[in-house]
Amino acid sequence: MKFLGNVLAVIVGLFVFSILSVLIMFGLIGIVASSGNDEVTVSENSVLHLDLNGRIIVERTSDDDLDLSIFGNPFGQEFNAGLINLKKAIGEAKTNDNIKGIYLNTGLVIAGQASLLELREALVDFKTSGKFIVAYDEAYTEGGYYIASVADEIYLNPLGGIDFNGFSSEGIFFKGLFEKVGVKPEIFRVGEFKSAVEPFILEENSPEARLQTQSFLDDMNQFALHGVSESRGIGYDSLKKINNLMLVRKPQDAVTYGLATDLLYFDQVLSKLKEKLGVDEDDDIETINVTDLNKTVKSKNVTSSNRIAVIIAEGEIVGGKADGVISSEKFAKEIRKARKDENIKAIVLRVNSPGGSVVASEVIWREMAEAKKVKPLYVSMGEVAASGGYYISAPADTIVAQPNTITGSIGIFGMTFNVKELLNEHLGITVDVVKTGELSDFMNPTRPLTEVERTIIQGTVEDGYETFISRVAEGRGMTAEAVKEVASGRVWTGNQAKERGLVDVLGGLNTTIEIAAARIGAGDDYRVVYYPTKKPWFETIMEDLGNNVQIKILQSQLGSNYTIFKQVEKIKSYEGVQVRMPQEIIIK
Repeated sequence: MKFLGNVLAVIVGLFVFSILSVLIMFGLIGIVASSGNDEVTVSENSVLHLDLNGRIIVERTSDDDLDLSIFGNPFGQEFNAGLINLKKAIGEAKTNDNIKGIYLNTGLVIAGQASLLELREALVDFKTSGKFIVAYDEAYTEGGYYIASVADEIYLNPLGGIDFNGFSSEGIFFKGLFEKVGVKPEIFRVGEFKSAVEPFILEENSPEARLQTQSFLDDMNQFALHGVSESRGIGYDSLKKINNLMLVRKPQDAVTYGLATDLLYFDQVLSKLKEKLGVDEDDDIETINVTDLNKTVKSKNVTSSNRIAVIIAEGEIVGGKADGVISSEKFAKEIRKARKDENIKAIVLRVNSPGGSVVASEVIWREMAEAKKVKPLYVSMGEVAASGGYYISAPADTIVAQPNTITGSIGIFGMTFNVKELLNEHLGITVDVVKTGELSDFMNPTRPLTEVERTIIQGTVEDGYETFISRVAEGRGMTAEAVKEVASGRVWTGNQAKERGLVDVLGGLNTTIEIAAARIGAGDDYRVVYYPTKKPWFETIMEDLGNNVQIKILQSQLGSNYTIFKQVEKIKSYEGVQVRMPQEIIIK
């Protein structure tokens, strides 16, 4: 009863907290919204402030996005930053005469390697203007430093640190848990590298999974080191040694080895910025954030008849029309809409997905194939476009990926769970079935599968694999045998995929749009139209707040076990036939 009382108290407390949060949020929104009605101007001698600390980089945020992070983080919210919005602001800062430089806070940014690269490339392009970039933080993750390394000057707090010791990827394995609770996974797969099921049947990576993970981690780390080496003027071999042995262990080490310019406190960094701007020490620095700067940017070629549709496909691939994922019904409709719109001259699908449902992938593939018949069709791969993410990309005329994009994983698997032991021996529950045919209770989870059922399911998985191979072969102009040589569920970096014919061009979204514009002969006379339409910022904030309250309740009950709970929850989406990445890859 005490436990239930505590849980009830937590729920009531969080409910009251959520109500107060909403009221406070309304007040803050009112303040921001009223100030947002004023016309934004860029003051002379300004600095663009890119504060990405704690931000999650996503493909795109609302066009009318408001930056509520200026109020801190009173509700435990996670604030997203749209990659497209960031690049737009950096491009404007490059050409705006009133902006003299960029001040970077990227230390604890949360993003995949390909997103970091696109943002970094935008900053490298900004530097061609001759304007300065100054970076400062108390602590840098490997990804945060990768962006900051492009700066002219990098300052670190005297007691801060830089995480510069290479990449790692770890997985959670549930075999022992399943054995304890009496759950037996039933696995069906094609390809020795299709290891998405391994966490449920093994206690560690298989040799094949370890091989492919080591391969793409090495390639991605090498690519990142080359970028830092060039920006910081440190020889690659020397930098690799620093990285491999984690020689930056104290703040002063970062300066000694050339990763940082100096160790300074925040007020000292402000003094450095004032010197660059030529203002007195007692004067304030004129800054502008991404949201406000983008309000000053006029849309390009609004009346142009050359329109390029960019469809942002981000998340897992599922059936139906849910938000926040790549739902087959919703995205098939968006592709169809762009295909039938006479004003749309070319289509770009921006894919950032680890895959998911094979049926949902097939539905989207079909719309992509139909679109290709009538219009130029291109794919821009983001952080990850693997398995189902590659499936829906296959019909494109040209596939563009970053060198450190995670892609490939052309394979398929199926999985179900036998919970007979859990029910019978642990819970004392028995099940008795009455049926008219031998397979009337097909795949009943309360008993082991029969050999007939296993044969049927394995046949379905193998047929699905052959279909997947044929889709890729048709789209890439390859033989089925050639596709199978690079398939088997193996993951590649974009660089490795290009060498194997799975990717055509290395580059980001802008590169893909430029290729599409050249194809339709538009030159600079084209307009980019984004699909699907983003929800208004207010609706997005309220949804996030509601989700956050639910998460807080779970975290309060589960404590440190919350991370494992999230992994177990994901198991639900693994049942059935899947075209999904071989494992959940989290690079640290």
